[in-house]
Order: sequence, then structure tokens, then C-alpha cells
Amino acid sequence: MALLAGCGTSAGALREAAAPGAAVVPSVSPSPACTPAPLAKRAAATLVVGIPGVTSADDALGQSVVDLGVGGLFLSEPNVETEAQVTALVSGLRARAGRPLLVSTDEESGRVAVTREIVGAGPSPRRLARDRTPAEVREYAAGIGTRLKAVGVDLDLAPLLDLDATAPRGIIGDRSFSADPETAAQYGLAFSAGLSDSGVKPTVKHFPGQGRSTIDTHAEGDVVDATVEELRSTDLLPFQRAIDAGAPVVMLNHLGYSALDADLPASLSPKAYALLREMGFQGVAMTDSVGMGAVNLRFDFPVAAVKALTAGVDAVLATDGNQALRMRDAIVAAVADGSLPEDRVSEAAARVTALAGGDPVAMSCLEMTSPVLDVPR
Repeated sequence: MALLAGCGTSAGALREAAAPGAAVVPSVSPSPACTPAPLAKRAAATLVVGIPGVTSADDALGQSVVDLGVGGLFLSEPNVETEAQVTALVSGLRARAGRPLLVSTDEESGRVAVTREIVGAGPSPRRLARDRTPAEVREYAAGIGTRLKAVGVDLDLAPLLDLDATAPRGIIGDRSFSADPETAAQYGLAFSAGLSDSGVKPTVKHFPGQGRSTIDTHAEGDVVDATVEELRSTDLLPFQRAIDAGAPVVMLNHLGYSALDADLPASLSPKAYALLREMGFQGVAMTDSVGMGAVNLRFDFPVAAVKALTAGVDAVLATDGNQALRMRDAIVAAVADGSLPEDRVSEAAARVTALAGGDPVAMSCLEMTSPVLDVPR
């Protein structure tokens, strides 16, 4: 991703030296020739939210989050009934938005398959890697992407690059392509490429690797005890390959890491985001849902949103869109009281806007281009 200043700010000024572990934020000084969108609009653009119970574009919750200006929507099982229904839901909300709007879902194949009613049931990633070649997995994922694109979904929160490192006790299990980093990387890239071939953006997850833990972060937190050097040769290897290939989105998990911030989930850890950017990632960093127990039992939605943005995230995922207004207002208030730099919000909003196909300069007076995945056949 190229990150250049609009409004007369030099590109070099955007990467000022930061303290170790601190999120890198651009220095933005708008000139009279460029006025960014109101802060409330930039704050809302950093949110990707679910719309629980919504099946029609006429439902109030869907309309309210779109009117608020969220950067994206997340479709879960209750939103998905039929192909025609999802198409009408997405097209109706996009028409109401009147702007590029990310529409995401969670289709990994196997156990996690939100849109099974549309794309059909499929084998687990473990079985895909066991029974098919990478080329065949790429073709399989392209089929999933084609069906998602047809109903208006343009971002899949898949594939999972975590290693099945704690089998048979691990929570990741057969959602992982393999316990072997090279195999997980190869098949994860193949699945990502298939989605990209069909016009759907992949999201590689859960950085910096969730396979070492046996704890379900939907319910509670855990701390992974490993050095960064150990992680680089194992859990981080598939992510490095994906970043090198131009992955557009990386999702961070809710585990603590003794080598980073043991007292904070990676999704809220400045050191985790610094590591991600150090690895060369220039796309959209996204949290796993901040409604999960590992975060939400400690930090309410508004607090989590502010902490995540301060740490370095671009897109805060919350599967409950009823929290969107509170989160937006907390971000605005944090900028007002000086606890969250406005430049950090501008950078995040610009990245999400660029990913959605919108105009990041109109949003934040920053020029952005999203990475494009390039995996040779």
C-alpha cells in the first residue's frame, strides 16, 4: 500500500520515528485545499459491524448503522436465508449508503461456514490440504468466492493461517490447513488466491497465530508463552508469506503473547501491530470481534474500540451493530480529550475506505492504495 500525504504533507513525514512497540501514525496537516471528512464520519468508517437478526434492507438496525457511516457490514448465519434474500439485503443497504461499503462474511469451509445456505457445505481446511493439491484448493475457493460475489459479499474473513499445533486439544483443530508452517502457508495462499480470483478480498487470520492455545477466546483469554524468534519460524511463517504476496487484510486475535503484551490481547496490543507492520504489511489490520469474551469481559465495546485504534488497528470488528453508535462516539471523545491521536483515526479510516473502493483523500486527505494479492498459478 502506498501511503502518501494529501494536503501538502510530505510522504516522509508520514513515517516519523516511534518508540519501540508504538503504533506508527502519519503526520497529517490539512491545507486549505483539502478538508477531511468530519471526525465523526472518519471514526465511523473504522467500524465493521454485524447486523444481528436483520434479513431485509428495511430493518431498522441495518439502516441505522449504514446511516451512521460504518466502513463495513458483517453477515452472520441469522442474516443468511436464501441467495435472493441476501442479494436484496446487501443491494438495498448499499443503495442506502450511497458510497462504497465493505460487506463481509465468515466462510472458511468446514465448521465455520456462515453462508453454507448459499455456497453449500464443504470439507474442512485440514481435509482440503490432505485430499487436494494447492491448485485444486485455489479452484475450490474461487467457486466459493464466485457465489459470495454474486450476492454482494466482497470480503471473506478467511482463510485461517493458524497452525494446528495443539491437536487434539486445540481449539483451532481442523480449521487449520496443517500443523506444518510450510503446508499451512501454501494452502492458505491457494485459498486466498482463489477468493481473489473471483473478486472477493481474503482476510488472513488470526495474527500472530492462534494455534498454540487450547482456550476459546470467544469465552476467555489466554497467554501464549513463546519468543518472537520461535514465532517467526512457526506461527508467523504463513503470515509472512501472505504479506509478501500482497494480502489486503490481516485479522488479529485476542490472545496475549508473553513476547509482546502479555496483559493485552494482540488485537489491542501496540507491540503486535508494530510487529505486523515490521513484517511489511501495508493493508488493513482488523480485530477479531471485540464482543468476544477475551476482550469484552475486560473492556466494553467503546473502550475496546479506542484501545484498538490507539494500538494500531484500522478496522474494529464488532458482530453486534447495536454498539456502533457508542463506539463511534467513544472514538470522537477520545480524540477530543487527547487520548487518541486524530491522525491515527484518519489513517485507519483512509485504509478502510481504500479497501472498500472509496476515495481515501476525500475521507482523510491521505492517498492510499490497498495491496493486491499476487500468487502465481
